[in-house]
Amino acid sequence: MFKKKVVRPSGPLTQSVLRDWLVEYVAGHLKVGEDEVDTSVTFETFGLDSRTAVQVSGALEKVVERRLSPGLLYEYQTIDELSAHLAEELG
Repeated sequence: MFKKKVVRPSGPLTQSVLRDWLVEYVAGHLKVGEDEVDTSVTFETFGLDSRTAVQVSGALEKVVERRLSPGLLYEYQTIDELSAHLAEELG
């Protein structure tokens, strides 16, 4: 099971900041460099299963400091889509 201490980025949670956080999180899960994470491909392509999707959602809750749907990664299936959605919601 993948567990990582969640560090909330400082400053405003812009789309870019959220995208960078998600890239770092996914890269850590995959044990690859951040430059190897394509933000336009689906989470499923990375091999993130439902259990991991719930973990990502839970970690994101700590970052955005609000409750999120566990199905969020199925509604917004790429890092780009999810970071855009969250930035809009938080904006």
